[in-house]
Amino acid sequence: MPDWQPSIVQPLESIEDRVRYYIDGKRDFALFANGTFVLLPVGLSEAQAEAFALAALDEVFHAHPDMRPVAMDDGNILIGYKNDITANVVLSDVVAANWTEIEAQHQRALARHEVLMTPLGQNKFDAFGIKALFGRCFMFMDAQRPRVLKVVRHAT
Repeated sequence: MPDWQPSIVQPLESIEDRVRYYIDGKRDFALFANGTFVLLPVGLSEAQAEAFALAALDEVFHAHPDMRPVAMDDGNILIGYKNDITANVVLSDVVAANWTEIEAQHQRALARHEVLMTPLGQNKFDAFGIKALFGRCFMFMDAQRPRVLKVVRHAT
């Protein structure tokens, strides 16, 4: 579990907008209080969607904390996890406005005893890696206090 729980807020309406864009409005997804989202199977009721999302987040939380950050065409970063349906968005404008704090705190975003090997060395990160660690913090925060805020339905 990382020591750092950022007080920086990423606007959920912006995250919802970006997720819709990334999936071309073709999937339902559940959005958690700190911005983690889970892609949902077709046809779930609200209660089923919430239960599915909670189980998916729990699966990621209890697995090895691998993440797969991807630079998106809009300048944001999409962080995927082992189950391929749970993710976080790192909003570039939020990072730009809070870079000093994010850069200063990024080592606290590592889970206890976690070792990540990068081209720069053990637990050494470039700006992209620092942003990814920041974004992953929100998954841990949502997993500790899981609360689905809304189920967003695909465009019809």
